[in-house]
Amino acid sequence: MLDNVHRIVADRACTVLSLDIFDTVLWRRVPRPTDVFGLLGARLREAGLCPSWVSDATFRRMRIAAEGRARRSRDTLGTEVSLFDIWRAMPSEVFGGALLEQLVEAEVQAEREFTVVDLDIAEVVNAARKQDIQIILVSDTYFTEDHLSYLLDRPELGAMQDARIFRSNQHGTDKASGLWDIVLRDLGCSPQQVVHIGDNEVADDEVPSELGVRTVLYRRLDDDYETVLKREREPVEPAGDYAPDLDERHGDFGLTSLRAKTIHSGSAHATSALEVAWRFGSGVLGPVMTGFAEWVVTKAHEAGTRKLWCPMREGELLAELLNNAARARGLDVEAKPVWLSRFVTSLAGLDSLDTDAVHAFVRSGYQLTVRQTLTVLDLKAGEVPGLAAELDTVIDNGEIADKVTRALTETPHLRNRLTVTVTAARERLIRSLRDAGALEGPDLTLVDLGWGGTIQLQLARALKIAKIDLAPAGLYLATDGRSERVYLAGLRAEGYLAQAGHPARLAATVTRSPEIVEQSINALCGSLIGFTEDGGPILGATVDSPSQDAERRTVQDGILAFQANWNRYVENAEGTWPDLVRRRAARERLSRILISALESPTSEEAAVFGNWLHEDNFGSTMVTTLLPEDLKQAIPYLSLNDLDDLHMRDSFWPALIAASDSGLGALARAVAHGQIDKDAFEPSGEAFETRLRYRTADDRWHKTIRQRVRINHNGLSFARLRFEHHDTVDISLAIPGRPAIVRVDWIEAKVIAGGRRQERVLRWDKPEDFIGLHYAECRYLGGNLMEFDSPHAAVWLPVARRAGAPVVSSGQISIAFAVLPQTMTGMAPHLPVDARSRRVARAVLLSDRLRDQYRSAGVKGVAATASQMARRKLGGGAP
Repeated sequence: MLDNVHRIVADRACTVLSLDIFDTVLWRRVPRPTDVFGLLGARLREAGLCPSWVSDATFRRMRIAAEGRARRSRDTLGTEVSLFDIWRAMPSEVFGGALLEQLVEAEVQAEREFTVVDLDIAEVVNAARKQDIQIILVSDTYFTEDHLSYLLDRPELGAMQDARIFRSNQHGTDKASGLWDIVLRDLGCSPQQVVHIGDNEVADDEVPSELGVRTVLYRRLDDDYETVLKREREPVEPAGDYAPDLDERHGDFGLTSLRAKTIHSGSAHATSALEVAWRFGSGVLGPVMTGFAEWVVTKAHEAGTRKLWCPMREGELLAELLNNAARARGLDVEAKPVWLSRFVTSLAGLDSLDTDAVHAFVRSGYQLTVRQTLTVLDLKAGEVPGLAAELDTVIDNGEIADKVTRALTETPHLRNRLTVTVTAARERLIRSLRDAGALEGPDLTLVDLGWGGTIQLQLARALKIAKIDLAPAGLYLATDGRSERVYLAGLRAEGYLAQAGHPARLAATVTRSPEIVEQSINALCGSLIGFTEDGGPILGATVDSPSQDAERRTVQDGILAFQANWNRYVENAEGTWPDLVRRRAARERLSRILISALESPTSEEAAVFGNWLHEDNFGSTMVTTLLPEDLKQAIPYLSLNDLDDLHMRDSFWPALIAASDSGLGALARAVAHGQIDKDAFEPSGEAFETRLRYRTADDRWHKTIRQRVRINHNGLSFARLRFEHHDTVDISLAIPGRPAIVRVDWIEAKVIAGGRRQERVLRWDKPEDFIGLHYAECRYLGGNLMEFDSPHAAVWLPVARRAGAPVVSSGQISIAFAVLPQTMTGMAPHLPVDARSRRVARAVLLSDRLRDQYRSAGVKGVAATASQMARRKLGGGAP
C-alpha cells in the first residue's frame, strides 16, 4: 500500500509529506477509538475519581454522549471542540469534585498507553526526512498541540520532531469542510507537490484529491474485514456496543489493527480464491497460531524444555512458527519437525496379543478391504488362508471385522507373524526418532494441533514396550474429551484454547470441524504411512489439486505474515509488548476468532474451501471434499438442526453447507450470534422420526435406526440414516413417522454390495422407481406421492436386488422429501390412488415374484406359480 509513496519519496517527486495522525501515524490497541473510553473508566475508578456503579460500558457511553453534547452546543461556532470542552459537558458531580485538568490528563494518559506507532508509517517518515522532504500532520482532533506532542513523542518518530500540525479544533473546521484549504494556503505550494496518507475515505482521500493533492487511502477496515468482525460479534459502529474481551491493561492486544494491516499488506492475487485464502490465513488462523506459538515456547521455557518436536505433516509450519516466536521473545527453545502419524504410532503401539486391540485396529481404517488391511500389517494373502475368500471384502461391519481379527489371532503362527510385523514397525519408528535426535534429551515434548492425543498415547505405549524410559508430553492447540485416555495413562497434555473438552463450545466446534485447520497447516506432501528399514519416511500419494496447493500455500503465507507483523512489534517494544499467553482476554478473543470462522464461514470461504480434498490417513485411499458432492443436492432440503445430525463422514465442516445457501446461512449466523435458539427450528408438539429397519437373509427384521423429521425454511425435509449388517437384503423406511402425505423427491442409497469395495449408488427418483415397491400400511398415489397411515407405515427398498447382489453389508440412505402431516386419529379421508399406477404396480410385483421364484426354484417354480395364479383367476382352486 505504501510502496508508491516510498518510490515518490526516493525520487523526491514531492516536497511535502502529509500525514493523518490517528489510525495512520498512531493506532490504538482497541477495536475502535471509542473503546479506549471504557478502559479509561476503569482507571478512573481505580484512582478513586469515578464511583463503582459507573461500569466501563457506562462510562464509555457517557463519554460519547458528552462529546456529542459539546459539539451541538457550539451553535454558530461550528462543531469543532477541545478535550476540555468535552469534559465540561460531563456531570462533574459524578467524579467527586476532581479538577477538570486532572480528568483531561487522565484521558490523555490513557491514549498514550493504548496508542502504538505504525512502524510502516515510521519508515516512510524516516525516508522522507533523509530526502529533506517537509513533513506535516493534518488531523481532525479535539487534542491540543501539547497533547499531540506528548502522544507523538516516541523513539520511532524522532524524524517528526519539528513537523507542523494542522488541527481541526485549532482552525474551527475539519478536513472535509475547509481545513485542507487552510493547509494549502499556509504551505504556499501547489497541491500536486503534497502527498497525503490517511484512513478516512472522505477527509483523507476524496476532499484533498479534488483539490489536487496526491492521496493514499490507508484503510484499516474494508467491507470484507468488517464482515469477519461482525461474525465474531465485534461491534464495528463507532458508537455501537462496547467491545467484548478487552483486557484492562492491553485492550485487544493490538489484534484488530494488526489483522487489518496484515490483510492489506499482501500483494494483489491472481485469483479471487487466493485472496480469500490470504484473508483466512492472515486474519483468522494467523492470530490464532501466533498465540499458540507464543504459549508453547513460553510453556517449554518455564519447564526447562529446550527442544520441541512437531509431528508431520503439520510439523513443518508449526516448527517455523515456534522458532519465530522463541526468537522474538528471546527464549532458548528450538522446535523441529519429526515424522509421526496416527497410523504409524497406532501400529507401533499395538499389543498383538490383545484381541480387542487388534479388533480396534482393524476397524480404524475407513472402508479398507481385507487385502489392504493385510498389506498394512505386512502380511501376504496366502499367509492367512482363512481370509482367502474375503480379500476384496470391505471391512464395513462388525461381522467381517470379527472374522479378520479371529483369522489374525487364532493360531500361534499368525499371532507370531503379527507380533513380528508390529515389532518391526516399532523398531523402524524408534530408529527414525533416534536419527532425528528426539530420543537424546531428558524429555520428549510433542507439539501438535491436538484433539484426542492419540499420537502421544500410542507413542508412549511403543516406547514403553521398547523399554525406553521417556514419557512423551504434549502441547496442543486444543484437546477434546477423548484425551482423558492420555491423562489416565499419566501423561502430561496441555491445551492452549481448550483442554480435555473445556471450554465445551470451543472444543466441540474445533473437533467437529477440524479439517480446514489441519489442511491449512499441513505440508504439501502425502501422509506418513510407514518407514524404510533405515528409518526414512514412506509417504502416501498426494491427492491435492494444483489449485488447492496454491490456496493452502497462500493460507500459510498469510499465517506467517501475521506472525511476522506481530513479532515486529514485539521486538520493537523491547519487552513491553503484551503476550498472548497469560491474559485470559487474549485466549477468549482468539477463541472467538476461531469459533466464528468454523461456525459461520462466509459464502466466499465456502466456495473456496468446499472444494478442498481430504484424504483418510489410516491406510485408506478414500478422498472426499470438505463440502461433499452428494450433499450439494441435499442443501435445499436441510434444516439448521439437520446439520448437527450429520456424521463426520457426511460432512467434515457442516457450517460450510450452511454458508452455501443464503437462507440456511442467515439462520446459522443468527444462532451463532445468540440471536435465536436452535430449538426454535424444531417442530412444535410431539417429535416424529424417520425410521429405518433392515431385513437380513434369514428373513429377520433388525433394529430401528431413527432421525428426527424437521421441516426447513423451504418447507422441505431431509433424512440420512446408516445401517450395517453383513447380509442385509431389504430395508424399510417409515419416512414421516406419522400419518402423512409425502412427496418423495429422491431416495439415494450408497451400499457396499457383496463385500465389493466400490460403493454402489442406487436411486429412486422417478415414478417407475416407486411403482413396484412394497408398501406396508401406506400406498403409492402416483407420481412421487405416497400416503402413510400410521407411525409405523413404511415403504420397502430391495437394496440387495437393486444392487445386483445377494446381500449388502452396509449402507447410507438419504431421503429428500416434503411432508403434509395428517391427523393422528387416522380418520382423515384418503386420497385416491391413480388407477394406471395401481395396474403397473401389480405388474411389477408379479414380475418381481416370478423373478424370485426363478432364482429359488428354477423353471419348474415359475410354472407352478403361473398355474396357481391361473387356477385362482378361473376359480379353480385355493391359492
